[in-house]
This record gives sequence, structure tokens and C-alpha cells, in this order.
Amino acid sequence: MKHLFASALVAAGVALAGAAPAIAQTVNFGIISTESSANLKTAWQPVLEDMARATGLEVRAFFAPDYAGVIEGMRFNKVQVAWMGNKSAMEAVDRASAEVFAKTVNRDGSEGYYSLLVVHRDSPLKSLDDVLRQRAGLTLGYGDPNSTSGTAVPGLYAFAQNKVDPVKDFKRTVRANHETNLLAVVNRQVDVATNNNENVERFAITNPEKSKEVREIWRSPMIASDPIVWRKDLDPAIKAKIRDFMLGYGRTEREKDILAKLGQSGWRASTDAQLVPIRQLELARARTTIENDTALSAEDRSRRLAEIDGRLAELGRLVARAN
Repeated sequence: MKHLFASALVAAGVALAGAAPAIAQTVNFGIISTESSANLKTAWQPVLEDMARATGLEVRAFFAPDYAGVIEGMRFNKVQVAWMGNKSAMEAVDRASAEVFAKTVNRDGSEGYYSLLVVHRDSPLKSLDDVLRQRAGLTLGYGDPNSTSGTAVPGLYAFAQNKVDPVKDFKRTVRANHETNLLAVVNRQVDVATNNNENVERFAITNPEKSKEVREIWRSPMIASDPIVWRKDLDPAIKAKIRDFMLGYGRTEREKDILAKLGQSGWRASTDAQLVPIRQLELARARTTIENDTALSAEDRSRRLAEIDGRLAELGRLVARAN
């Protein structure tokens, strides 16, 4: 009888153990530091909560003080999915086992944005030419080193193509995220700063009065919209859940309102191919730097330019095959 009772207890224990709810798998979602973590959390948390409900995953926001922190988080598998800019995504693909699977769509349906130079509304600076001409007496608010619109794009189109080094040729150059640079312009702590139209629009939401103090004086060619990346080795089943959620999000009025606070209307499928223009841009900027480097010998300059031209040609062939 004792044996029967013990067996019943064991059976009951197995049954109870089998009925225990499964522990949700955790996904850390990285968010680059374009502005304060508090602002970003307020904007992104409703999306991440909806993602958790729809997928059954435990989805946690991951913040870092700079873009490199999110890239390194992905490299060491502390981040599995992330919203990034194209430059930071390129670094993550090259160094952190990442791949692009989606990209943002703006509220107007477009899939791109612009790098800007902005000044205080009362500034005498009216154009890029004014900035370049007076640079030796100006303080520049520059972006995070891994920022597409804060560093890579203006670094080439505004500065390198005009034979200007944004780090050395200004009176002073300070690096900060987009929101901090806008506040520095408002408070006249810098004379001119890099930024982008999406963050200027966000600033009008988070700081409506202060945003009136900012004036745009230069705009870049269009940049591809921000990629969403994940680690290549993420469980395929988890990838499918996240992909289905993100590509289907933004259909209800509630979801549209949530996305509007991010300056977005949804996400569309994408691949690493969207990073090719940024790779070309970085190589073009490097080429301009080498051309202007008077310390190089003619032989060394020729060799290094040939290497860059070869890489640019290969990227061009990739684009041609894709089209």
C-alpha cells in the first residue's frame, strides 16, 4: 500500500511539473542613443510590449550611452535585435554577427531621411559656405562616430568633399547624440551642429518651444531609412515571430499612433544590400582623405587609391547584379 501511495505521489509530481508554464525566451532589443534613454524608452516601450504579447517572448529594451555600446552588446550576444542607423548597422554586420532584416518606413511612406546642419535661429550663418569659410572661429556639434547622419554623411558631403577636416579645422568640435546637439544649438553652446530631419521632427514633439530656436542651413542627399538588425545565429523560430510581428505592425489606429511617436508608419523587409551605399560613402570619404594627404608619397597614395577603387568597383558590381 505504501508503494502504491508513493507511486501516486510521484505520478502527481510529474503531472504538476508537466503542467508548469514554460519560461518565456528573452530577447534584448537594442536602441541606439539618438536622444535620452528616458525619451527613447517612452517611445519604444509600447512597441516592445506589443511584441512580447504577440510573440510570447520576453522582450527587454537595451540602452547604452553611445552607438558602440549597442554594437558591442550585439557582438557579445547581450543584444539579439536592434534598431540602428545604417553606419552602426554596417559596423554590427562586420563585427557583431548581425544582418539586416527590416527597415523603417516614415510617416509619409518614404524610406529615407536627410542629414542636416542646424544653427540657432538668430545665427548669422546662412549656408554651408558660411560655415566652411568661418570654421576656424566656430564650435561644431558633431555626431556619434557610428552615426550615419551625425558623422558619416556630413563627414563626406559637407566636409571631406570641401577638403575640410571636421575634427581638426574648427575652433572646437564636440561629439554628442542628436538631441544633445539640438539642445546645444538652442543654448548657443555650439555655433553649428549635425543632425537629421527625423530627429528635428522628434525634437518638435519632445521640446516644442525649444525646437523653434533651431534653423536648418544644409541638407544632404537622401539616406536609406534606418535598418532593423538581428544576430545571424538567433533561433529561426524566434526570427520568424519577430519578423511577422514587425512587418505586420501598424495596421490598427492604436498601432499607428504608437508608431507616429517614433516618426514611423511601420517596417518593411530589407537585407544587408541597403548598406551598400553607406559602404560606398565611407570608401569615397577615405579616398578624399588620401587624395588630400600631403604626407603620403606619390607611390603610397597611388597604391592606396587603387585599393579603394577596387573595393568601390566590387560594390558597384554588387549593385548592378541586385538590379
